[in-house]
Amino acid sequence: MKQVENTMGLLMGLSLSFILSLTGTPNSGAFTLPSFLGSFLISVMISMAITKIIPMQKISSSFSDKLKLKKSSLPRRLFETLISDLLMSPLMTLIMVFIAYRQATAHGARIPFGPMLIRSEIISFLVAYAVLFFLTPVFLKYSLKKAGIIPQSKE
Repeated sequence: MKQVENTMGLLMGLSLSFILSLTGTPNSGAFTLPSFLGSFLISVMISMAITKIIPMQKISSSFSDKLKLKKSSLPRRLFETLISDLLMSPLMTLIMVFIAYRQATAHGARIPFGPMLIRSEIISFLVAYAVLFFLTPVFLKYSLKKAGIIPQSKE
């Protein structure tokens, strides 16, 4: 299962970082290929660190079990996606916005940090939720197959 967790962490980290960098960089007002690539690389490093430190699946499953949500049900998937999103996107967004803010103010921009952060957090949270919801089952199936684990049928 450790191989599955590592593969899931890598795939989700790469995809979330790519999508959030793709949405965040244009929101900063200046999309350039170097700014996108820099944002993406930093975001990947942050997401890899988060997925190594925080056991997403254990935490979300634990909360779902406490709420007695039926395994493989839509309410459970929606809830577990919410938990994963709450654990991942706010921290990633905070760090990325802080870096962007520092770069902008170093070049003389006078922008307030609070509104910049709040707007980015809302956008990132919504985008990350959709990405997590739709890609998690696809990546889980791939990760299980790669690890040689055959999922049991839902009969």
